[in-house]
Amino acid sequence: MAIKLNKSYLSDFVSDAEISAIRGEVENALKTTKEGTGAGSDFLGWYDLPLRYKTEEYDEIKKAAEQIKKDCDVLIVIGIGGSYLGARAAIEFIKSPLYNSLKKDTPDIYFSGNNISSTQMKELFDICEGRDVCVNVISKSGKTTEPAISFRIFREYLEKKYGEEGAKNRIYVTTDKSRGALKQLADQKGYKTFVVPDDIGGRYSVLTAVGLLPIAVAGCDLDAIMEGAAQANKELLSADYDNNSCLQYAAIRNILYRGGKKVEIMACYESAYAMMAEWWKQLYGESEGKDGKGILPDSVIYSTDLHSLGQIVQEGERNIFETVVDIKTSRNEVIIPSDAEDKDELNYIAGKSMHEVNRTATEATILAHSSGLVPNIVLELDGRTEADFGYMVYFFELACAVSGYTLGINPFDQPGVEAYKNNMFALLGKKGEKFDEIRAQLKK
Repeated sequence: MAIKLNKSYLSDFVSDAEISAIRGEVENALKTTKEGTGAGSDFLGWYDLPLRYKTEEYDEIKKAAEQIKKDCDVLIVIGIGGSYLGARAAIEFIKSPLYNSLKKDTPDIYFSGNNISSTQMKELFDICEGRDVCVNVISKSGKTTEPAISFRIFREYLEKKYGEEGAKNRIYVTTDKSRGALKQLADQKGYKTFVVPDDIGGRYSVLTAVGLLPIAVAGCDLDAIMEGAAQANKELLSADYDNNSCLQYAAIRNILYRGGKKVEIMACYESAYAMMAEWWKQLYGESEGKDGKGILPDSVIYSTDLHSLGQIVQEGERNIFETVVDIKTSRNEVIIPSDAEDKDELNYIAGKSMHEVNRTATEATILAHSSGLVPNIVLELDGRTEADFGYMVYFFELACAVSGYTLGINPFDQPGVEAYKNNMFALLGKKGEKFDEIRAQLKK
């Protein structure tokens, strides 16, 4: 398997007997997922997506990406939550967190519509000044506040810059196949459109047009990504429980949760993984946090965050466990030089590569945290290729579904996210009886 579960550091926290005892629950959760008999089964389109992705739309995504590369210096991707996190995670993981600053033959890619900051919006316009711009707006309804505001502003910007006809050829819309405000506008204006599938929720949608278009514009190999996901589908759905890293990851999470570990910290020692962790946090937080249940997902990039959070992880409240994504190989070797004066006292590692030192830091930290009574799940990943990314996405999606059903919740809905939205709409003066009632309640 491209992702291997290393349980070496769990022996003091999770026994083989416990892993065996929960087996029936986990296998039933997998069966529920496979057969589509559980709550939220209308949103299982991601489950066999790697086996049926070769569609006309898939080819159109590739064509549109090539056109965007020709037409613009900057692509603005407008979306929030699952509508942008997966794409940004892919670009930073596969290419670099410094993607926009590197020499390349693909456009810079910036993300908007994931906040309501006027300062950031002005800075994006400054970046676009004197450069050709395209926009990919991603929204199922077109009415989600943050991306809707951003798209309204950027649509006006493009129409002023290129004229309405010119702007039409620079706007790409990923939305519902047949309904919604954004679909209506796209049809009216003649924008190129792609589909947000009805049977795949936003946080599971990175391997659809939602994520694939901006990922392709960055120059990533879509075929390799989907082949990696297909490999995961084949391996993880056929391997038995004892040899299945995905099922055992789901099992161990639930065992630790039942033992009082309420916080899962995802740790990685490569900065390119930071946005991947943000994608993972939404996937698990939105899927499991309901009915008074759920493991709180958090993330760190070590060794950076050891200098800010290492103390509390080592000696704070013992309600946490860590999942370490251990990326085994590095694309580049940077050798640490020798210094005749050795005032920084680093000559003892002269001649070693930075990657070797980083690997040592990984092992040292896992050992330290384990001795500090923090369980460490280690997921070993070979590298940062497109295939690695596709495999990892499917691994975490399947583990999330299985873990959620094992926890006893619906891993595909998110009823709690509407509360803040309704309050915001009411306070901003949106019309309607429902919002009038909310305003009245908020004023009490």
